[in-house]
Amino acid sequence: MRLRLALVVAAMASLAGCLGPPALRESVLGYDETVNSLNQDILLLNLARLSRDRPPHFTVTSSIAATFNFETSGGIGGDLQEGSGTDVLSLSLGARAAENPTFSIVPVTGQEFTQRILTPVGEDVLAFFLFQGVRIELLSRLMADGIEILRPEGRGRQFLSNRVTAPEEYQAFRRIVLHLGALQQSGRLFIQELTYDQPVLERLSAPPSTGDVVTALDNGLAWTQDANTFTLTRSVRGRVLISNYDPLSLSDAERKRLNEIAAARPDNMVLIDVRPDHPGGEFPIFAALKLRSLFAMLDFVAKGIDLFPEFPVEADPRTGPEVEKVRNPVRTLDVSVRKAPPASPDGWIRYQGRYYALGDSRWDRAAFLVLYELFQVTVTDVSRVGIPITIAK
Repeated sequence: MRLRLALVVAAMASLAGCLGPPALRESVLGYDETVNSLNQDILLLNLARLSRDRPPHFTVTSSIAATFNFETSGGIGGDLQEGSGTDVLSLSLGARAAENPTFSIVPVTGQEFTQRILTPVGEDVLAFFLFQGVRIELLSRLMADGIEILRPEGRGRQFLSNRVTAPEEYQAFRRIVLHLGALQQSGRLFIQELTYDQPVLERLSAPPSTGDVVTALDNGLAWTQDANTFTLTRSVRGRVLISNYDPLSLSDAERKRLNEIAAARPDNMVLIDVRPDHPGGEFPIFAALKLRSLFAMLDFVAKGIDLFPEFPVEADPRTGPEVEKVRNPVRTLDVSVRKAPPASPDGWIRYQGRYYALGDSRWDRAAFLVLYELFQVTVTDVSRVGIPITIAK
């Protein structure tokens, strides 16, 4: 009898242990997938809205709180009227799981949000994506408002807009982007911060003392010796440069000059220097890539669906054969409009009786991923948003 009681208790404990962790695992993964899909759907929905000249609106899930109740039950019964030698015990076991989720959603509005979505992204954002291996031709077509062609001394000469409504400028912009893509494809494109040593004290005849050396190191400075003179310098980390040569091959004075040209512009402009005496120099470029805001990116893609569709642009003949390996789709991000829902269960949204579906090429997936990451950084910061809307089930 005691043995059977022990078996009942062990079975009940086993039921609870088998039921709890798998249910929790499936719920957590399910909520994560749902929130991720919702954010993608909202991003695509706003593309659909903007394509119909409707204002965008963003709603994000700020929190999910779920309570899990796991219950097990068991019983032993018997009949006192049975004869000797008869097994009169009966065993019953049961388990039940209950889940009570509470969702908090936040309509993202207000001055701070508006500033974030309308403020152009900085050069550090472009550099981040480039360092992650995203193609420069994709990033430029999506993130750039255009390219400012510069004179040798750094003054602006011409602006090439990345807008279909200015077709000649648009074609010239695309050809520059394709040339940069070919350089990146061949491993000849450099994306680096301009660094140089700036003198603080120059040409001192007396050598620094040990205390001077230690103090300099503590403050990020360094002493250098040239013949019989000593110079105290500090290292400067400047703006980002896109080039067809290693900036470290230049002198400090030349890197400083380039940084001064870059620093004379806002931080959403990235200096480009493709020189004739280096690979790809048959098509020299001295310009600044002007980055745009998340709203402008969304509006550019949305207007390209119906109103201002992009058109094919061939590479400049000076770019060379490497451009054949560079992807050059007609659309920056392909979004098709259909009357019936696509066969795929995701990657589309229904808006005003029409179905908006994302393209399924590697280019389209990469472009949408960039938009999604920027959406996460720009929109989903809800830490200082007001009282959320709570939904309990």
